[in-house]
Amino acid sequence: MSETGELAQLRERLDALESENTDLKREKGRPAGARSRTAAAVILILLAALLAPAAVVSTWVRAELIDTDRFVSGLAPLAEKPAVQSYIADEVVVAIEGSLDIEAVVHDAVSGLKALDLPPQATAAFGLLEGPAVHGIQSIVRTTVDRMVASPQFAQIWEVALRQTHARAIAVIQGDPNSAVQLSGDGTVSIELGTIIAEAKTLLVAQGVDLATLIPEIDKSIPLVTSDSLTQVRTAYSFATAVGYWLPWLVLALLVGGIAIATRRSRAALGAGIGLAASFLLLLAGIGTGKVFFLATVSPAFMPVATAEALFGQVTVNIHAILVALVVLSCVIALAAWLFGGSRQARAMRGAANRGFARLRGGLDRLHLDPGPVGTWVDRLRPAIWFVAVAVTVLAVFLNRPISLGGVTAALVWLVVALVAVELLRRPRGPEAGKPGATQQIS
Repeated sequence: MSETGELAQLRERLDALESENTDLKREKGRPAGARSRTAAAVILILLAALLAPAAVVSTWVRAELIDTDRFVSGLAPLAEKPAVQSYIADEVVVAIEGSLDIEAVVHDAVSGLKALDLPPQATAAFGLLEGPAVHGIQSIVRTTVDRMVASPQFAQIWEVALRQTHARAIAVIQGDPNSAVQLSGDGTVSIELGTIIAEAKTLLVAQGVDLATLIPEIDKSIPLVTSDSLTQVRTAYSFATAVGYWLPWLVLALLVGGIAIATRRSRAALGAGIGLAASFLLLLAGIGTGKVFFLATVSPAFMPVATAEALFGQVTVNIHAILVALVVLSCVIALAAWLFGGSRQARAMRGAANRGFARLRGGLDRLHLDPGPVGTWVDRLRPAIWFVAVAVTVLAVFLNRPISLGGVTAALVWLVVALVAVELLRRPRGPEAGKPGATQQIS
């Protein structure tokens, strides 16, 4: 090993020992104050970890339930789910056949033909054709409806139905006495199918099924929320409207406060990252358990299991994405806190990084890319620049609602680029700045 490398390692070891000695002196000098600050930091971080799942749920409910556009965009993909298409097609066919007695209409038509003065063979033939005619019309209705729900145009029809449903559902959840649509007798909030049935009628008439002109305007719906769960939905709505906006900021304030007052901030940040990741993972597990219970308790008379599974999955897809992004962010916070901690492994990694950046800076200087006074200025203000970069990253993540894995990744990439740029631009001052292999601890 070269003399320069040995001197660099000895210097790093000496800095680490001096840091440990300073921490020990600080703890011995202010034992009572240190213990109080540590206890307060633990309480604040624990509160933040406990409130974080509630903040996620309230923000998600506020976005998905209250905002019409988000509600529609969240459930719009259901129009492409085969299980949902089959369920809607069945309900539309049942509604059409229930409002239009095909057997009675065909029977009346055949009876009218039989009453004419026709040969006996013709009269007998009309009687034999009555059954096939009924089945043929029913088959045309079924085929037309199946093609409609499987067509690209169905997405637009489904979106219109969702917008109508959202306005009515919010009125019901709010308990608006002036709402034109109230709860049904059994307390069910449903998705209206009137627009879809009207489109099916138009298609049938266009195919030459004149019988479809007899289909009246049908007020048909499929259940979305039953009376058993309406109370929980109303509670969630009230909670989301009350705290859905400011609760995430309270959690962030608790985290920042807990880390700021801690005697060992890196250790506090490590605990905060681990605690948040654990809370979000528990919420993910709770959603998975809720799905199992939901599918186990749903009645086939209420909704087919396959349709219920598709509905639950689509409703929770956004909160799944949010939680995955937050778990990744929490793990990154914990990893960063460990890297900037006082463990031997962390110090070794920081030392290696410092030596690498020192070599890169030396290479840039040899290429006459020395930033000059700017490098000295960046080195002097490096802590402040780092703080601003981290604060901007955190604000970008929180202000971009809903939080997504792509947004978190983009923010972290920007942060890494900014910090690397700072390390390449800065030029350490003092007598050691020009020494080969000289390092300045990242802390």
